[in-house]
Amino acid sequence: QLLLVESGGGFVTPGESLRLSCQGSGFSMEGYSIGWFRQVPGKDREVVACSSTSDKMSHVSDFVKGRFTVSRDNAKNTVYLQMNNLKPEDTAVYYCGADLYETKCLDPVYWGQGTQVTVSP
Repeated sequence: QLLLVESGGGFVTPGESLRLSCQGSGFSMEGYSIGWFRQVPGKDREVVACSSTSDKMSHVSDFVKGRFTVSRDNAKNTVYLQMNNLKPEDTAVYYCGADLYETKCLDPVYWGQGTQVTVSP
């Protein structure tokens, strides 16, 4: 059974950092495209960034450029979302998704349960 579990969310003040983790089980994430997404209640889910199997970022949204980065630790079967200089508008539930095909990064077949990030003074 393929599972994705996000962790690392929490409550921070503006300007602080968080690192989210997306750990896979039941499969090797190394061979999958991984996407990070976020959703605010009442709004559509939006892509944050994708990570290719070669650990390159793609589809990086303008609102996170220069602040968020995605990286992989294949030994831990984990993909990270490092979020720096967080802003109140970054408050959302963050999800990771996995798909075997790079072209499906924006619409992956497998999803985690999400982790809440709250940024507030």
